[in-house]
Amino acid sequence: MKRTFIILTFIASTLIVGGCSDYLDSDYLFNERMTTEDAFSNPDYANRWLARAYSFLGNNYMQDVSSKKNVPFNFADDMYFGDENDRYRKWKYGQYDESGVNGESDDIWNTAYDGIRQASVFINNIDINTRFSRAEIADLKGQARFLRAYFYWILLRTYGPVPIVPDESIDYTKEYDEIALPRNSYEECADYLSKELVEAAKGLPLKMGIQQIARPTRGAALALRARILLFAASPLANGKAPADVAAALINKDGKRLLSAVYDESKWAKAAAAAKDVMDLGQYQLYVTYKKTTGDIAYPATVTPPADNNFSNSNWPAGWKDIDPFESYRSIFNGTVPAFQNPELIFTRGQNQGAEGINVLVIHQLPRLEGKGYNSHGMTQKQVDAYYTKDGSDIPGMNDMYAGRTGYEGRYNTSKRASGYVSQQELSNYPELGPLGVGVNKQFAQREPRFYASVSYNGSTWNFLNAEAVRDEKSNVQIYYYRGDPNGYKNTTYWPRTGTGIKKYVHPDDISNVAVTAYDQSRLKQKVDPAIRYAEVLLIYAEALNELNGSFNVPSWDGTKTHVIARNVGEMKNGIQPIRIRAGLPDYSDEVYSDPVKFRIKLKRERQIELFAEGHRYFDLRRWTDAPDEESAPVYGYNAYATKAQADLFHTVVETPSLPSIFTLKMWFWPIDFSELRRNKNLIQNPGWTNPE
Repeated sequence: MKRTFIILTFIASTLIVGGCSDYLDSDYLFNERMTTEDAFSNPDYANRWLARAYSFLGNNYMQDVSSKKNVPFNFADDMYFGDENDRYRKWKYGQYDESGVNGESDDIWNTAYDGIRQASVFINNIDINTRFSRAEIADLKGQARFLRAYFYWILLRTYGPVPIVPDESIDYTKEYDEIALPRNSYEECADYLSKELVEAAKGLPLKMGIQQIARPTRGAALALRARILLFAASPLANGKAPADVAAALINKDGKRLLSAVYDESKWAKAAAAAKDVMDLGQYQLYVTYKKTTGDIAYPATVTPPADNNFSNSNWPAGWKDIDPFESYRSIFNGTVPAFQNPELIFTRGQNQGAEGINVLVIHQLPRLEGKGYNSHGMTQKQVDAYYTKDGSDIPGMNDMYAGRTGYEGRYNTSKRASGYVSQQELSNYPELGPLGVGVNKQFAQREPRFYASVSYNGSTWNFLNAEAVRDEKSNVQIYYYRGDPNGYKNTTYWPRTGTGIKKYVHPDDISNVAVTAYDQSRLKQKVDPAIRYAEVLLIYAEALNELNGSFNVPSWDGTKTHVIARNVGEMKNGIQPIRIRAGLPDYSDEVYSDPVKFRIKLKRERQIELFAEGHRYFDLRRWTDAPDEESAPVYGYNAYATKAQADLFHTVVETPSLPSIFTLKMWFWPIDFSELRRNKNLIQNPGWTNPE
């Protein structure tokens, strides 16, 4: 091995990762020149090196779940943000340059490659250490391989195909022109990451201890592999990319970066990868069990409607003994610690950047009563996506898109519900709670995930940490009528569609931004759901649906062979747990028998189940649905109407302040000019320009 010198510089305050506290001291700073042998022979220094690799996950621009303050990949056609500086309009109109909205293009690229280099150096040198056992080294290597693959994944989903750096790293004694790497094809990236994650899985344990909860397990490696293979099988990367996108993604030597040929076997590989995770037997959907009594913040279970399949069976075969509302809500709002959540496959823990989930929550909290920014909102398309409690579409679902390309089979023109819940009627609508009087009936009798995610006009916010000395109140209805404290008042802080967001909000949560920006002292701490088992189940069902033939695919470790085909029984193994946990009946036989109808349902299930988790933006692109979905006008309720004009408020109208457009350059994020100048073999993404 070449004897080299390396500079180790660690500022511990930047190295925030669960399980690393034994190796970090917030007051400690060292900057030493030493050989690689010195660094990696010492267990303490070696662990610090790996901790540094984890720390790159904490960059604000690397997050899946983000507020409007970060790169807005969490906002697509489902949620938006109100903004004082017109940043949302610039984002949606593509009115930003090759550096991104706020320079984050270069930040994402450099951070990810810095993380890749940090992990690669560790992988290539940790065998020097003789004080770790072979099992410990295998585990540590597995962690580093997972991290390296995760950084590549962030690059792949953001920029499309990227250069794969040789495992032995770069000889930095060469001139830059000699080492500049062209972009690998999407298929090469996916194959490389698939193999890397198998190698990671071999060394990783099935479980991590409580103090290492933010470290990856075998299941995390295999689940990330399933996600990557799903994207590789999807139309954009699998021979069905729009012609102008495919034509623009060709290297300078003529190499195509997106496949020109459709390969059905890629779906089979994705399904088998998901099955690998399922077969570990380590994960299940999180549920809370039925209560017979409750209060306004933690209501007694609202029993789903009678269903011959699920009503009379206990979980997991049915919903007889579970609370679908609290089961879904508590996954995200901090109620369940990560180590007690059997659904959580991987989380970044505290590596969420300075503006993580709680900053998202602060921007969702109502302005007056919740002391938040009241600036994140939900589009009408997302509001309409949620089912009624019996699994039907709401009357008028997506009626604003009737006849529009891409919305076939996804709307109905029935008249929307009208009228308002009276005191006498309230007992008929227990899902609205004791403060449901005055709520429009469009919001009544909806599925439990609706109430866990949607701040509809007149919904109840709990604010259980409200303090009387601050004139705060618990359990209040929040209205978005014009002139109301949280509605339009010619200020920045109001949801433009008349609908806010509750996902990630705990009943205890309340803020105090009027005094201190981003005050999180009265918010329940949360961890990001980076990979959860519900996603794996949805991957399995989606991939199976796309198959016509049968494929024999070896398991990740070669111990068995998966026989993969479009099997309705297996598709139900993916979809039914999601539906049961949500308190919803299964799809009809007609849906299961028709791949087109099932595809529509599957996409909608992801839209609902994974809302606000950073998936929708990238899903729309991999499906090649983005031109239809993101260019469609944004609709909402008429937020300019007052309470005296309640019927007018609840009329769906186009929201002109929320623009919508989709152009060639919106398929992938631009590569910064600085990187294109450094690497002469690197090509720019479609629709973006090159430096002069």
